[in-house]
Amino acid sequence: MILGHAHEQVIEAIVQAAQRGTSYGAPTQNESRIAELILQAFPSMQRVRLVSSGTEATMSAIRVARGHTGRERLIKFSGCYHGHVDSLLVSAGSAAATLGVPDSPGVTAGTSQDTIVLQYNDCESLRRTLQEHGSKIAAVILEPIVGNMGTVVPTAEFLKTLREETLRHGVVLIFDEVMTGFRVAYGGAQQLFGIEPDMTTLGKIVGGGLPLAAYGGRAEIMDNVMPAGKVYQAGTLSGNPLATAAGAKTLELLRDSPPYEYLEMLGKRLGDGLLAAAHEHRIAAQMQRVGSMMTLFFNPEPVVDWPTADRSDRKFFAKYFWGLIERGVYMPCSQFEALFFSRAHTLEDIDRTIEAAREVFAQSRGL
Repeated sequence: MILGHAHEQVIEAIVQAAQRGTSYGAPTQNESRIAELILQAFPSMQRVRLVSSGTEATMSAIRVARGHTGRERLIKFSGCYHGHVDSLLVSAGSAAATLGVPDSPGVTAGTSQDTIVLQYNDCESLRRTLQEHGSKIAAVILEPIVGNMGTVVPTAEFLKTLREETLRHGVVLIFDEVMTGFRVAYGGAQQLFGIEPDMTTLGKIVGGGLPLAAYGGRAEIMDNVMPAGKVYQAGTLSGNPLATAAGAKTLELLRDSPPYEYLEMLGKRLGDGLLAAAHEHRIAAQMQRVGSMMTLFFNPEPVVDWPTADRSDRKFFAKYFWGLIERGVYMPCSQFEALFFSRAHTLEDIDRTIEAAREVFAQSRGL
Protein backbone atom coordinates (compact mmCIF):
# COMPACT_ATOMS: atom_id res chain seq x y z
CA MET A 1 0.00 0.00 0.00
CA ILE A 2 2.64 2.49 -1.13
CA LEU A 3 0.08 5.35 -1.22
CA GLY A 4 -1.37 4.45 2.19
CA HIS A 5 -4.60 2.66 3.07
CA ALA A 6 -7.79 3.97 1.45
CA HIS A 7 -6.23 6.59 -0.82
CA GLU A 8 -9.14 8.79 -1.91
CA GLN A 9 -8.55 8.55 -5.67
CA VAL A 10 -7.95 4.80 -5.59
CA ILE A 11 -11.15 4.23 -3.62
CA GLU A 12 -13.08 6.40 -6.07
CA ALA A 13 -11.72 4.38 -9.00
CA ILE A 14 -12.88 1.16 -7.30
CA VAL A 15 -16.34 2.60 -6.60
CA GLN A 16 -16.80 3.73 -10.20
CA ALA A 17 -15.70 0.33 -11.49
CA ALA A 18 -18.01 -1.51 -9.08
CA GLN A 19 -20.97 0.53 -10.28
CA ARG A 20 -20.34 -0.76 -13.80
CA GLY A 21 -19.96 -4.41 -12.75
CA THR A 22 -17.71 -6.52 -10.55
CA SER A 23 -16.78 -9.30 -12.97
CA TYR A 24 -17.31 -10.12 -16.62
CA GLY A 25 -15.09 -13.10 -17.41
CA ALA A 26 -14.06 -11.12 -20.51
CA PRO A 27 -11.44 -8.49 -21.36
CA THR A 28 -12.05 -4.87 -20.38
CA GLN A 29 -10.56 -1.50 -21.28
CA ASN A 30 -8.94 -1.28 -17.84
CA GLU A 31 -6.95 -4.44 -18.55
CA SER A 32 -5.42 -2.78 -21.58
CA ARG A 33 -4.90 0.43 -19.63
CA ILE A 34 -2.96 -1.21 -16.81
CA ALA A 35 -1.03 -3.42 -19.23
CA GLU A 36 0.17 -0.30 -21.06
CA LEU A 37 1.25 1.30 -17.77
CA ILE A 38 3.22 -1.81 -16.80
CA LEU A 39 4.96 -2.06 -20.18
CA GLN A 40 5.91 1.63 -20.06
CA ALA A 41 7.42 1.21 -16.59
CA PHE A 42 9.27 -2.05 -17.40
CA PRO A 43 10.92 -1.90 -20.85
CA SER A 44 12.14 -5.51 -20.45
CA MET A 45 8.50 -6.61 -20.60
CA GLN A 46 7.36 -6.56 -24.23
CA ARG A 47 4.29 -8.66 -23.47
CA VAL A 48 2.33 -8.97 -20.22
CA ARG A 49 -0.44 -11.20 -18.87
CA LEU A 50 -2.56 -10.44 -15.82
CA VAL A 51 -3.34 -12.97 -13.07
CA SER A 52 -4.79 -12.71 -9.57
CA SER A 53 -1.81 -13.35 -7.26
CA GLY A 54 1.97 -13.36 -7.09
CA THR A 55 1.87 -17.14 -6.74
CA GLU A 56 0.02 -17.44 -10.06
CA ALA A 57 2.50 -15.04 -11.66
CA THR A 58 5.60 -17.03 -10.69
CA MET A 59 3.93 -20.37 -11.45
CA SER A 60 2.95 -19.12 -14.91
CA ALA A 61 6.33 -17.54 -15.63
CA ILE A 62 8.12 -20.81 -14.87
CA ARG A 63 5.70 -22.79 -17.04
CA VAL A 64 6.31 -20.38 -19.92
CA ALA A 65 10.09 -20.53 -19.42
CA ARG A 66 9.93 -24.33 -19.55
CA GLY A 67 7.75 -24.25 -22.64
CA HIS A 68 10.07 -21.77 -24.34
CA THR A 69 13.31 -23.67 -23.61
CA GLY A 70 12.02 -27.24 -23.69
CA ARG A 71 13.89 -27.79 -20.42
CA GLU A 72 12.57 -28.82 -17.01
CA ARG A 73 15.01 -27.85 -14.26
CA LEU A 74 14.92 -24.63 -12.26
CA ILE A 75 17.34 -22.71 -10.04
CA LYS A 76 16.11 -20.75 -7.04
CA PHE A 77 17.92 -19.31 -4.04
CA SER A 78 17.60 -20.30 -0.41
CA GLY A 79 15.54 -17.77 1.52
CA CYS A 80 13.75 -16.41 -1.55
CA TYR A 81 9.99 -16.96 -1.49
CA HIS A 82 8.04 -17.07 -4.73
CA GLY A 83 4.57 -18.00 -3.54
CA HIS A 84 3.15 -21.37 -2.56
CA VAL A 85 3.87 -23.12 -5.84
CA ASP A 86 4.89 -26.72 -5.07
CA SER A 87 8.12 -26.59 -7.06
CA LEU A 88 9.11 -23.29 -5.40
CA LEU A 89 8.21 -24.08 -1.80
CA VAL A 90 11.69 -25.43 -1.22
CA SER A 91 14.07 -23.58 1.11
CA ALA A 92 11.63 -20.68 1.10
CA GLY A 93 11.89 -17.69 3.40
CA SER A 94 9.25 -15.55 5.07
CA ALA A 95 6.64 -17.50 7.07
CA ALA A 96 8.20 -20.83 6.12
CA ALA A 97 11.46 -19.70 7.72
CA THR A 98 9.69 -18.36 10.79
CA LEU A 99 7.86 -21.62 11.32
CA GLY A 100 10.90 -23.73 10.61
CA VAL A 101 9.15 -25.55 7.75
CA PRO A 102 11.52 -25.40 4.76
CA ASP A 103 9.38 -27.85 2.77
CA SER A 104 5.63 -27.79 3.34
CA PRO A 105 3.76 -31.05 3.97
CA GLY A 106 1.83 -31.89 0.83
CA VAL A 107 4.69 -30.99 -1.51
CA THR A 108 5.72 -34.23 -3.19
CA ALA A 109 9.27 -35.24 -4.05
CA GLY A 110 8.27 -35.35 -7.71
CA THR A 111 7.25 -31.70 -7.86
CA SER A 112 10.40 -30.42 -6.19
CA GLN A 113 13.04 -32.74 -7.70
CA ASP A 114 13.65 -30.40 -10.64
CA THR A 115 14.40 -27.44 -8.34
CA ILE A 116 18.06 -26.69 -7.59
CA VAL A 117 18.60 -24.50 -4.54
CA LEU A 118 21.69 -22.25 -4.34
CA GLN A 119 22.82 -19.59 -1.87
CA TYR A 120 22.03 -15.96 -2.68
CA ASN A 121 25.05 -13.82 -3.66
CA ASP A 122 27.17 -16.94 -4.29
CA CYS A 123 28.61 -16.35 -7.76
CA GLU A 124 30.84 -19.40 -7.85
CA SER A 125 28.10 -21.94 -7.11
CA LEU A 126 25.91 -20.31 -9.76
CA ARG A 127 28.66 -20.50 -12.39
CA ARG A 128 29.49 -24.10 -11.49
CA THR A 129 25.86 -25.25 -11.52
CA LEU A 130 25.14 -23.67 -14.89
CA GLN A 131 28.36 -25.09 -16.29
CA GLU A 132 27.37 -28.59 -15.19
CA HIS A 133 23.61 -28.53 -15.76
CA GLY A 134 22.93 -25.49 -17.99
CA SER A 135 21.59 -27.54 -20.90
CA LYS A 136 18.82 -28.90 -18.63
CA ILE A 137 17.91 -25.66 -16.80
CA ALA A 138 14.92 -23.65 -18.04
CA ALA A 139 15.12 -20.68 -15.69
CA VAL A 140 16.77 -18.96 -12.77
CA ILE A 141 14.29 -17.15 -10.52
CA LEU A 142 15.17 -14.76 -7.70
CA GLU A 143 14.04 -11.73 -5.77
CA PRO A 144 16.38 -9.01 -7.13
CA ILE A 145 16.19 -7.49 -3.65
CA VAL A 146 15.12 -10.15 -1.19
CA GLY A 147 12.24 -9.37 1.13
CA ASN A 148 11.47 -12.85 2.42
CA MET A 149 14.50 -13.50 4.60
CA GLY A 150 14.47 -9.88 5.56
CA THR A 151 15.90 -7.27 3.21
CA VAL A 152 18.98 -8.66 1.49
CA VAL A 153 20.66 -6.71 -1.30
CA PRO A 154 22.46 -8.42 -4.20
CA THR A 155 26.08 -7.59 -4.88
CA ALA A 156 26.96 -6.01 -8.21
CA GLU A 157 29.08 -9.08 -9.01
CA PHE A 158 26.15 -11.42 -8.31
CA LEU A 159 23.82 -9.51 -10.64
CA LYS A 160 26.48 -9.34 -13.36
CA THR A 161 27.15 -13.07 -13.03
CA LEU A 162 23.44 -13.88 -13.18
CA ARG A 163 22.92 -11.97 -16.41
CA GLU A 164 26.11 -13.15 -18.13
CA GLU A 165 25.80 -16.82 -17.19
CA THR A 166 22.09 -17.18 -18.01
CA LEU A 167 22.71 -15.63 -21.42
CA ARG A 168 25.68 -17.92 -21.98
CA HIS A 169 23.63 -21.04 -21.28
CA GLY A 170 20.33 -19.96 -22.85
CA VAL A 171 18.58 -19.93 -19.45
CA VAL A 172 15.60 -17.62 -18.81
CA LEU A 173 16.35 -15.09 -16.06
CA ILE A 174 13.21 -14.30 -14.03
CA PHE A 175 13.11 -11.36 -11.63
CA ASP A 176 10.39 -11.85 -9.03
CA GLU A 177 9.49 -8.19 -8.45
CA VAL A 178 6.23 -8.90 -6.63
CA MET A 179 7.65 -6.86 -3.72
CA THR A 180 10.13 -4.55 -5.43
CA GLY A 181 8.10 -3.61 -8.51
CA PHE A 182 6.97 0.04 -8.20
CA ARG A 183 8.38 -0.03 -4.63
CA VAL A 184 12.13 0.64 -4.83
CA ALA A 185 11.67 2.61 -8.07
CA TYR A 186 8.82 3.06 -10.53
CA GLY A 187 10.53 0.53 -12.80
CA GLY A 188 11.46 -1.77 -9.93
CA ALA A 189 14.83 -3.19 -8.95
CA GLN A 190 15.77 -3.74 -12.60
CA GLN A 191 15.56 0.01 -13.17
CA LEU A 192 17.56 0.66 -10.01
CA PHE A 193 20.33 -1.78 -10.94
CA GLY A 194 20.28 -1.34 -14.71
CA ILE A 195 19.80 -5.09 -15.35
CA GLU A 196 17.14 -6.38 -17.75
CA PRO A 197 15.82 -9.88 -16.99
CA ASP A 198 14.11 -12.05 -19.59
CA MET A 199 10.89 -12.28 -17.55
CA THR A 200 9.39 -10.35 -14.63
CA THR A 201 6.63 -11.08 -12.14
CA LEU A 202 4.71 -8.28 -10.40
CA GLY A 203 2.11 -8.14 -7.63
CA LYS A 204 1.09 -6.22 -4.49
CA ILE A 205 1.45 -2.54 -5.52
CA VAL A 206 0.36 -3.31 -9.08
CA GLY A 207 -3.14 -4.13 -7.79
CA GLY A 208 -3.56 -1.05 -5.62
CA GLY A 209 -4.56 -3.25 -2.67
CA LEU A 210 -6.82 -5.64 -4.58
CA PRO A 211 -5.92 -9.14 -5.88
CA LEU A 212 -3.93 -8.58 -9.06
CA ALA A 213 -0.54 -9.67 -10.36
CA ALA A 214 1.23 -9.88 -13.69
CA TYR A 215 3.97 -11.71 -15.51
CA GLY A 216 5.68 -10.85 -18.74
CA GLY A 217 8.90 -10.60 -20.64
CA ARG A 218 10.47 -10.67 -24.07
CA ALA A 219 8.03 -11.12 -26.93
CA GLU A 220 9.69 -14.31 -28.20
CA ILE A 221 9.15 -15.91 -24.78
CA MET A 222 5.64 -14.62 -24.12
CA ASP A 223 4.45 -15.60 -27.59
CA ASN A 224 4.55 -19.18 -26.31
CA VAL A 225 1.40 -18.44 -24.27
CA MET A 226 -1.96 -19.38 -25.77
CA PRO A 227 -3.56 -18.36 -28.04
CA ALA A 228 -0.34 -17.29 -29.81
CA GLY A 229 1.52 -20.39 -28.56
CA LYS A 230 0.85 -23.68 -26.84
CA VAL A 231 1.54 -22.88 -23.14
CA TYR A 232 -1.78 -22.75 -21.31
CA GLN A 233 -2.74 -20.14 -18.73
CA ALA A 234 -6.18 -18.74 -17.96
CA GLY A 235 -8.32 -17.45 -15.09
CA THR A 236 -11.86 -16.11 -14.93
CA LEU A 237 -10.89 -13.41 -12.43
CA SER A 238 -7.53 -12.50 -14.00
CA GLY A 239 -7.76 -8.81 -14.82
CA ASN A 240 -10.83 -8.33 -12.63
CA PRO A 241 -12.33 -4.86 -13.31
CA LEU A 242 -12.14 -3.72 -9.68
CA ALA A 243 -8.49 -4.75 -9.34
CA THR A 244 -7.45 -3.24 -12.66
CA ALA A 245 -9.18 0.03 -11.73
CA ALA A 246 -7.38 0.20 -8.37
CA GLY A 247 -4.08 -0.84 -9.89
CA ALA A 248 -4.19 1.51 -12.86
CA LYS A 249 -5.06 4.49 -10.67
CA THR A 250 -2.23 3.62 -8.26
CA LEU A 251 0.32 3.35 -11.07
CA GLU A 252 -0.86 6.61 -12.62
CA LEU A 253 -0.47 8.39 -9.30
CA LEU A 254 3.01 6.93 -8.81
CA ARG A 255 3.96 7.99 -12.35
CA ASP A 256 2.54 11.50 -12.20
CA SER A 257 3.54 12.34 -8.61
CA PRO A 258 6.54 10.11 -7.82
CA PRO A 259 6.89 9.60 -4.04
CA TYR A 260 10.32 8.01 -4.20
CA GLU A 261 12.41 10.98 -3.10
CA TYR A 262 10.13 11.50 -0.10
CA LEU A 263 10.19 7.79 0.74
CA GLU A 264 13.99 7.75 0.54
CA MET A 265 14.14 10.65 2.99
CA LEU A 266 11.81 8.90 5.43
CA GLY A 267 13.63 5.60 4.94
CA LYS A 268 17.02 7.06 5.77
CA ARG A 269 15.63 8.75 8.85
CA LEU A 270 13.92 5.57 10.07
CA GLY A 271 16.81 3.26 9.21
CA ASP A 272 19.48 5.47 10.77
CA GLY A 273 17.29 6.12 13.81
CA LEU A 274 16.50 2.47 14.56
CA LEU A 275 20.12 1.41 14.12
CA ALA A 276 21.40 4.23 16.33
CA ALA A 277 18.85 3.34 19.02
CA ALA A 278 19.99 -0.29 18.97
CA HIS A 279 23.69 0.60 19.14
CA GLU A 280 23.02 3.13 21.89
CA HIS A 281 22.00 0.20 24.06
CA ARG A 282 24.77 -2.10 22.82
CA ILE A 283 22.45 -4.37 20.87
CA ALA A 284 24.03 -6.16 17.92
CA ALA A 285 22.09 -5.08 14.85
CA GLN A 286 22.34 -4.49 11.11
CA MET A 287 20.12 -2.14 9.14
CA GLN A 288 19.67 -3.19 5.51
CA ARG A 289 17.57 -0.88 3.35
CA VAL A 290 16.67 0.10 -0.19
CA GLY A 291 14.31 3.08 -0.23
CA SER A 292 11.13 2.27 1.68
CA MET A 293 12.04 -1.42 2.07
CA MET A 294 14.19 -2.36 5.07
CA THR A 295 15.02 -4.80 7.84
CA LEU A 296 16.67 -4.31 11.22
CA PHE A 297 18.46 -7.63 11.72
CA PHE A 298 19.42 -8.52 15.27
CA ASN A 299 22.64 -9.98 14.02
CA PRO A 300 26.31 -9.14 14.66
CA GLU A 301 27.20 -9.48 10.95
CA PRO A 302 25.78 -8.19 7.65
CA VAL A 303 23.17 -10.48 6.10
CA VAL A 304 24.05 -11.58 2.58
CA ASP A 305 22.25 -14.94 2.27
CA TRP A 306 20.04 -17.39 4.17
CA PRO A 307 22.83 -18.87 6.40
CA THR A 308 23.73 -15.40 7.72
CA ALA A 309 20.05 -14.41 8.06
CA ASP A 310 19.42 -17.62 9.99
CA ARG A 311 21.91 -16.51 12.66
CA SER A 312 19.71 -13.54 13.60
CA ASP A 313 18.36 -13.46 17.15
CA ARG A 314 14.71 -14.48 16.77
CA LYS A 315 14.02 -14.34 20.52
CA PHE A 316 15.20 -10.76 20.74
CA PHE A 317 13.14 -9.88 17.68
CA ALA A 318 10.05 -11.21 19.49
CA LYS A 319 10.77 -8.91 22.46
CA TYR A 320 11.24 -6.02 20.04
CA PHE A 321 8.00 -6.78 18.16
CA TRP A 322 5.81 -7.12 21.25
CA GLY A 323 7.44 -4.13 22.94
CA LEU A 324 6.53 -1.98 19.96
CA ILE A 325 3.00 -3.40 19.82
CA GLU A 326 2.55 -2.28 23.43
CA ARG A 327 3.60 1.21 22.33
CA GLY A 328 1.19 1.34 19.40
CA VAL A 329 3.66 0.52 16.63
CA TYR A 330 2.96 -2.50 14.39
CA MET A 331 6.14 -3.82 12.81
CA PRO A 332 6.44 -6.87 10.52
CA CYS A 333 5.83 -9.88 12.76
CA SER A 334 8.92 -11.85 11.74
CA GLN A 335 12.63 -11.14 11.64
CA PHE A 336 12.42 -12.42 8.07
CA GLU A 337 9.67 -10.11 6.80
CA ALA A 338 10.74 -6.82 5.23
CA LEU A 339 9.39 -3.57 6.64
CA PHE A 340 7.56 -1.22 4.27
CA PHE A 341 6.03 2.20 4.80
CA SER A 342 3.95 4.46 2.60
CA ARG A 343 3.62 7.96 1.21
CA ALA A 344 0.98 8.56 3.86
CA HIS A 345 3.52 8.29 6.69
CA THR A 346 4.93 11.49 8.15
CA LEU A 347 8.13 12.55 9.88
CA GLU A 348 6.16 12.46 13.12
CA ASP A 349 5.26 8.81 12.51
CA ILE A 350 8.91 7.97 11.85
CA ASP A 351 10.19 9.79 14.94
CA ARG A 352 7.52 8.21 17.12
CA THR A 353 8.59 4.78 15.87
CA ILE A 354 12.27 5.46 16.62
CA GLU A 355 11.44 6.69 20.11
CA ALA A 356 9.28 3.63 20.80
CA ALA A 357 12.13 1.37 19.66
CA ARG A 358 14.56 3.25 21.91
CA GLU A 359 12.27 2.57 24.89
CA VAL A 360 12.05 -1.14 24.00
CA PHE A 361 15.83 -1.42 23.65
CA ALA A 362 16.35 0.31 26.98
CA GLN A 363 13.91 -2.05 28.68
CA SER A 364 15.39 -5.14 26.99
CA ARG A 365 19.03 -4.27 27.59
CA GLY A 366 21.03 -7.21 28.74
CA LEU A 367 18.30 -9.78 27.99
